[in-house]
Amino acid sequence: MSARYLTLNITSDLAGQEVNTLLRRTLGLSGTVLRRVKWLEDGITLDGVRVNVRVRVKEGQTLAVRVTAPGEFSGAAPSPGPLDIVYEDPDLIVLNKAPGVLVHPGHGHFDDTLGNFLMHHYKMAGDEAGFHPVHRLDKGTSGLIVIAKHPHAQEKLKNQLHTGAFRRVYLAVCDGTPPQPSGTVDAPIGPAEGSLVARAVRPDGRPARTHYRVLQTLGPRALVELELETGRTHQIRVHMAHLGCPLTGDFLYGAEDRTLIARPALHSARLELAHPITGERLRFAAPLPADMAALIPEEDIS
Repeated sequence: MSARYLTLNITSDLAGQEVNTLLRRTLGLSGTVLRRVKWLEDGITLDGVRVNVRVRVKEGQTLAVRVTAPGEFSGAAPSPGPLDIVYEDPDLIVLNKAPGVLVHPGHGHFDDTLGNFLMHHYKMAGDEAGFHPVHRLDKGTSGLIVIAKHPHAQEKLKNQLHTGAFRRVYLAVCDGTPPQPSGTVDAPIGPAEGSLVARAVRPDGRPARTHYRVLQTLGPRALVELELETGRTHQIRVHMAHLGCPLTGDFLYGAEDRTLIARPALHSARLELAHPITGERLRFAAPLPADMAALIPEEDIS
């Protein structure tokens, strides 16, 4: 299986420092990640020889740390299934999730989730990667999701969440039109009374902000672009319902109509992030899926 290593060539300005300092400050590894790999024979090496983190390095040496671990379970057993891979490298993978597919295994779904399909993909590719989601998409939501291949990449990417470094732009079809062409919904969200699943706008909820822009009005409906500033459960669905224009097909916060669409009409359309290792800006886009496109008159589809 192919393992992932991060390497650091020791230059004159780094010489004399402890391995621990370089791993934490220069490579940005956390204590949690280091504890996962330091027991491995090739977990932390200098010029290919296993070393203690208290060793001081010399100019010209190469420090390497293994950030994947053999036999990592990650909570999802390999099971074959369809994947729409938008981007993949040794540290992360970006998928275009189909509607109706769960991201994580759970009650009643132990072998038919994105996690299962991804672990099977890694197994077939001989990739020693794990299943480390950075953010979530509801079962009904389609579109872009980024999943880290190892805990270090996951930590670095999660630290970007809810900052300008990590942007998530969604498209939604709503029943009705927001009161303004664009704006920000700044309304705290918490559990809905009497429900184990639903959320609601409530003054004692957690802060939640969603920016929106109406792209098109479609008779009784509207195509809306949304960007998350926070990441509460069902945030977009709750905020649009709060504005009086719930998502088309939203059985929980609006009106279910399976003759129109069999899920809430929400799609993760654009994703932008800084690569967790190189810092390079990565930008991705996924076209509107067929079931949502069918809600838009053909002459209005650009």
